[in-house]
Amino acid sequence: MATSAAATASRRLIPRLIRQAVLAREQSEGAGATVRRSIGTPSLRHLTPFLMLDHFSVSPGAGFPDHPHRGQETITYLLQGGIDHEDFAGNRGRLGPGDLQFMTAGRGIVHAEMPVQNEDGSANVGLQLWVDLPKHLKSCEPRYRDLKAEEVPVVKTDGGKVTVKVISGVSQGVESVKDLAYTPVWFLDIEIQPGGKIVQEVPEGWTAFVYTLEGEVVLGDVEGAGGERRVIPQFHNVVFKNEGEAVYASVDEGAEKPARFVLVAGTPLDQPIVQYGPFVLTSKEEVYQAFMDYQTHSNGFERAKGWESEIGKSMLH
Repeated sequence: MATSAAATASRRLIPRLIRQAVLAREQSEGAGATVRRSIGTPSLRHLTPFLMLDHFSVSPGAGFPDHPHRGQETITYLLQGGIDHEDFAGNRGRLGPGDLQFMTAGRGIVHAEMPVQNEDGSANVGLQLWVDLPKHLKSCEPRYRDLKAEEVPVVKTDGGKVTVKVISGVSQGVESVKDLAYTPVWFLDIEIQPGGKIVQEVPEGWTAFVYTLEGEVVLGDVEGAGGERRVIPQFHNVVFKNEGEAVYASVDEGAEKPARFVLVAGTPLDQPIVQYGPFVLTSKEEVYQAFMDYQTHSNGFERAKGWESEIGKSMLH
């Protein structure tokens, strides 16, 4: 089969090798929600700058009522259904399929995230990634950036066998919308049809992982001398070593269905991580202070006093 010059050039990129692969097991979280957590479990903790990755499924009547955050950013990517959000600063909105929200907690925020009641009773499914903030930004003002599905560039490669949604970062020369988060993060949603393959560049030295949503993906440079080739099933988080220039991914010609996964990469932060629940700081003293500030409605949590979200009230009935 003829190979394009671009593919030949990209094959010279040094492949990222796999450090570990972890199955994301189901667990209960919030009020009646189930999540498959990979990052943030004992087997995969503090993968700087990433703190947690949840593949959530929230049914009507469940959800994440009013709760605080400090010191991190969250990226919420809705795959199916809808999620309403509301915070103590008066921000509110709804995410639909393919929409994202980049939320910077900074010095403090209290918000609620509640599922939409789908007519067919189906669950609301998505990913939520927690990203650490550099120490000097942990006291910044909170902010949101919603990214609608139609704003996300889509690129096809390998004769249409590979589709990439460039949520954040660069793929095949196509760049995403800018200024989504304070901490530089690449976030790509990739689907590969049977027989397809992609070589995806990743910034050198960045932490990088793949989380498999559907099907089985083959990771590794299948044609490279001494390379590795591992078949990764659904619901696995694969962390790569920091050396290397690209992630090689493919789906066998004889596979029954395509594979879909997210490829995420970010700049490692050289700082301590002290996390307790929704507070992520760099020392125990700062965590104690966060609890005190939240309880006394001070230093960023002033607007929490007497505030209740409208959407969270549905949990009380």
